[in-house]
Amino acid sequence: MSRFWSPVVHTLTPYTPGEQPKITNLIKLNTNENPYGPSPKAISAMQAAVNDFLRLYPDPNGDVLKDAVAHFHRADGITRANVFVGNSSDEVLAHTFQALLKHDAPLLFPDISYSFYPVYCGLYGIEYRSVPLNDAFAIDTNDYTGGGAIIFPNPNAPTGILLPLAQIEALLKAHPNQVLVVDEAYIDFGGSSAIALVNRFNNLLVVQTLSKSRSLAGLRVGFAVGHADLIAGLERVKNSFNSYPLDRIALAGAVAAIEDTAYFNQTCTAINTTRDTLTQQLSQLGFEVLPSHANFVFASHPQRDAAELAQALRERAILVRHFKLPRIEQFLRISIGSDAESAALIAALQTILKA
Repeated sequence: MSRFWSPVVHTLTPYTPGEQPKITNLIKLNTNENPYGPSPKAISAMQAAVNDFLRLYPDPNGDVLKDAVAHFHRADGITRANVFVGNSSDEVLAHTFQALLKHDAPLLFPDISYSFYPVYCGLYGIEYRSVPLNDAFAIDTNDYTGGGAIIFPNPNAPTGILLPLAQIEALLKAHPNQVLVVDEAYIDFGGSSAIALVNRFNNLLVVQTLSKSRSLAGLRVGFAVGHADLIAGLERVKNSFNSYPLDRIALAGAVAAIEDTAYFNQTCTAINTTRDTLTQQLSQLGFEVLPSHANFVFASHPQRDAAELAQALRERAILVRHFKLPRIEQFLRISIGSDAESAALIAALQTILKA
């Protein structure tokens, strides 16, 4: 603590990211990273971008990436004017909170959700109200009344439960004068993207990342898709903060990753297959596993303490995520790794549970 801190710093409770230990031979299933590497085409594009042009600033608008995103979603009528790009979906969300989510009425989001949301509210002085998930840990759209803007992940994190597109559409129709932000970090592992609704609702913004389904967590690239007026608001905030959020290497790699649809589909299918197998195996060990449409599962064991299980796995060089939070303190969030990593996890749990 320093006497030179600004007043807001004293009130902040920063976001705590998943642990990134520097340990060899570790099975790391705690931060929802993709077990498969980036598209070989993305790696080649990034290697080619390491050249003399790095002495020049990148395109401040990232138009080549906006065009790639628009082309990927061309069936939904998306154009460059509907796309905003930034340095990770976290930065895109940060600009979104500042540009679109501060209103007289409180911002609404689930009580069990992405824990960065209240951090952004504290940073930007946004009043908020958390809305409890129902007894099945699902979002009930009927509960989102009496507030200002609305934001939630879909599938939700850390539960992995999907809100069907029809319910999102109904929510938009019920609240035409409120901004709705759908945070789709995990949508590529199940469900339909709300991007399909963007051209029908001018109050919808959809945020996605290349960290999960496109194996580029180390590159930090995210984007948002919405009505051109919402995008213009994000651009005003971005250009008041950092005009060049994406470097030349990131732009090259992101575009190539989006364009390589064959590799994208292949890895997503492999992860979903492993997830379904892992869910079945965990259930056979007595775990209760929530229905996941993400690249992780959320599981609890009725006879074993989650913190103790996480520690026992850690002692066997396997990391999973445990949240010491109300309602979910007995759950473990387990990222989907390779088949070999999943087999090692199950073998370790069998030994732990027998003990």
